Amino acid sequence: MQNSEAMALSAALLAVAGELTRRIHDGVVARGFEGLRPAHGFAFARLAPDGATVTELAAHLGVTKQAASQLVDEIVRKGYAERRPHPGDARARLIVLTDRGRACTRAAEEAAAEAVRAWTGSIGEGEVRALWERLARIAPYGPIRPTW
Repeated sequence: MQNSEAMALSAALLAVAGELTRRIHDGVVARGFEGLRPAHGFAFARLAPDGATVTELAAHLGVTKQAASQLVDEIVRKGYAERRPHPGDARARLIVLTDRGRACTRAAEEAAAEAVRAWTGSIGEGEVRALWERLARIAPYGPIRPTW
């Protein structure tokens, strides 16, 4: 692959990722969850299973503990998460999603499904599945971080 082709492919992938992020965010807002930024969704993805400490969230997002703490303050204030005592460390606090935070996560999943269905209309279900399989082979394992 020529350098210019590699750059064009990179640009196309980045454009699709940006558009997907925007469509998910717009879908979340349309479902009544306001006052959030796409970066909050990346945090919700880490908090969704069992919660996390601020330190764990900072590592997931690739930010400082101070930045993660500010983000946590914001989503707690907006009612999407709460702080609880950590079951295994008396010094730490566990950040967990509230019912509202879990509902917002479900809204993001619905919005993502809508976006992917639109791709199916453009290139067909078989091509979308093939795209998923191919991207899964080359996608790095680990957290998906926002582009701050």
